Amino acid sequence: MPVLYATHERFMDHDSGTGHPERPARLKAVERGIHAAGLRDALVRVVPVAASAGDIARIHPEAYTKALAEYCRAGGGYLDGDTHVGLHSWEAATLAAGAGLELIRRLDAGEGSVGFCAVRPPGHHALASRAMGFCLLNNVAVAAAALADRGERVAIVDYDAHHGNGTQDLFWSDPRVFYASMHEWPTYPGTGRIDDVGVGDAVGSTLNLPFPARTTGDVYRAGVDDVLMPALQKWGPTWLLISAGFDGHHRDPLTDLGLTAGDYADLTTVLSGLVPAGRRLLFLEGGYDLEALSHCTGSVLSALVDDGAYRPETASSGGPGGEVNAAALKIRASLADR
Repeated sequence: MPVLYATHERFMDHDSGTGHPERPARLKAVERGIHAAGLRDALVRVVPVAASAGDIARIHPEAYTKALAEYCRAGGGYLDGDTHVGLHSWEAATLAAGAGLELIRRLDAGEGSVGFCAVRPPGHHALASRAMGFCLLNNVAVAAAALADRGERVAIVDYDAHHGNGTQDLFWSDPRVFYASMHEWPTYPGTGRIDDVGVGDAVGSTLNLPFPARTTGDVYRAGVDDVLMPALQKWGPTWLLISAGFDGHHRDPLTDLGLTAGDYADLTTVLSGLVPAGRRLLFLEGGYDLEALSHCTGSVLSALVDDGAYRPETASSGGPGGEVNAAALKIRASLADR
C-alpha cells in the first residue's frame, strides 16, 4: 500500500518571526528531499482538514485556544522568547493539528500503509495551556487522544533532539498512551529525565533516553533494540505515532548530536515493525539545517516506500551514550519487579 503525505499551502503562511529557524523554507526542503529520493509519484498527497474545536479540546482547553486565535487575528507577536505568531498562524495550527486526524481517517479506510504529516508549526513542546518551543498546538497529542478515545493503545516515539515536554506532560498519567523520547541532554527544554516513568496507572508508560552531545546512530539503534522495542512490545500498542524531528543531525545549528540521514531511516524502519501496516503515522517536528532536513526526509520516506533505495548518508557510529541505555535497562527491570 502507498504512503500518504499530508501538507498544505497555508503552512507557509505561519509567521514564526524574522530570522527564525522554524521557517517556511523548511517545507521547501522537505519537498526537495522527496524529489531527490524520486518519490514524487510514489506518495499519495492528501490535503489536511482543520481539526475541529472538539478534536482540539481533547488536549487544549477552550480558554487557551480562544485567546491564541484572537491574538493571531489581531496580528500576533511573540508568545515567548522563541515562539512567534502572525495573522495566519491560527489557521496553520488547526490544519497542522488536523493533518494527523485526516490521515487516520484515510488509513482506517485502507488507503495507505503509513502517513507522513509535513506540517508547521510543529507541536511536541506545546502544553495544554501554553505555547512554547515554536509549538502552538500539540499535533501528535491531538491524534493520539482521538485514537485513545476510541479504544486504541497508542505508542508515541519522539526522536526529535529536543525532549517533547508537552507530549510527556499531556499523557503523564494516561495509561492508554506510551510516550518514549530519545533526545539530547541537557538542552532545551531541560526535561526528559531518565527516571521519568509516569504516575499512577501510567507508571512505566513513559520512557526517556537522554543522550549526551555527539551521540551517534549506533547508540540510538542499541537503545531502540535493547530498551525501547522490548518495552513497547510488552506494552502492546495498536498504533504507532512518531514525532519525527530531524534536528539530531550532525549539521543542525541548534543541537550537538551526531546522527545522519541513514540513522533516521534505520530507526524509522525498526520502529515501523511495532504495529501492522495502516497504523503508523509520522509528524514533522524539528530539523533546522535545510540540506540535512532534505536528506533526512527523503531517506525516511524512501525507507517506508522502497526499502531505502535513497540513502545520501550512511549510518553513524563511534559516539558516546552507551551508559544511558544501560541505566535505562536497569530502570525498566525495576519496574518489572513491582
